[in-house]
Amino acid sequence: YSRFFARAMKVAGHLNEVEEPFDGLFTQGMVVHETYRRGNGAQATWVTPAEVRIEETDGKRRAFLIESGEELTIGSIEKMSKSRKNVVDPDDIISSYGADTARWFMLSDSPPDRDVIWTESGVEGAHRFVQRLWRIVSEIAAATRPGEPVQPGESALALAKATHKTIKAVEEDIAHLRFNRCVAHIYTLTNELHAAWNSAEPDKLSSDLRAGARETATTLAQLIAPMMPHLAEECWVALGRDGLIAEQAWPEFDPGLVAESQIVLPVQINGKKRGDVTIAADAGKEDIEAATLALDVVQKALAGAAPRKVIVVPGRIVNIVV
Repeated sequence: YSRFFARAMKVAGHLNEVEEPFDGLFTQGMVVHETYRRGNGAQATWVTPAEVRIEETDGKRRAFLIESGEELTIGSIEKMSKSRKNVVDPDDIISSYGADTARWFMLSDSPPDRDVIWTESGVEGAHRFVQRLWRIVSEIAAATRPGEPVQPGESALALAKATHKTIKAVEEDIAHLRFNRCVAHIYTLTNELHAAWNSAEPDKLSSDLRAGARETATTLAQLIAPMMPHLAEECWVALGRDGLIAEQAWPEFDPGLVAESQIVLPVQINGKKRGDVTIAADAGKEDIEAATLALDVVQKALAGAAPRKVIVVPGRIVNIVV
């Protein structure tokens, strides 16, 4: 519709400089839901999800009409439509969980080009994450003070690396419309923040880890802003930041913190994987070969003999031929 109106306004002389308002069309998937049917044959009628109670026993799901207890037939999963009555009222979802939760679930559950199966359990899971994120940000905001960023020491370095890797990953995924992967990265960073913050009582944490946790919480608020703007603004205020988060620049990642210092390469013996070797990311072939030959599993396979051949593909794999 926006394309139609833009082109119509051009014809009417209101947008003379616009020929084509969009570079391309991204065809997104539909929101689908189970169907529920009362009765059989020509007398069958469709029932809305709001009228249905689901019971699950030993992995078997059964549907019942809430009003009478009558058992219903669970039909196929189809696109939401008034004819099948498999629709969910957005007002009910927003009043129960909030608009941010609804948006978060729809973006997290499936790639945008595929259908999203709307489930109550999925929405509840998204809402639990919203509450969990708000709790951890609130705790950090209450237990720390705003200040200049500090150079992370050993205790905070892992969290700083995770934060900057997440910034890079989310930025790339948004650019390629991989919103479900953005959500997955944010889940992971939230878990790492939670683990770091709860590794000790707040007053027992090192000063650099406390400052790092506050920086990560601030970054999380910025990363969720395109998907959960209301929660993001609340987090921004709780963290004592000025202005609106919507007016802030996108966070920038530090290439030095994103680069891997070590990598793990799979080790094959005669073409079959037998283990892994951890090596410096910039290690040469000789160092990789030496570290691989020192592995117990390789020593056992060689039984004191020299390998016939060692094939090293830097950054990919090591294969020992015995």
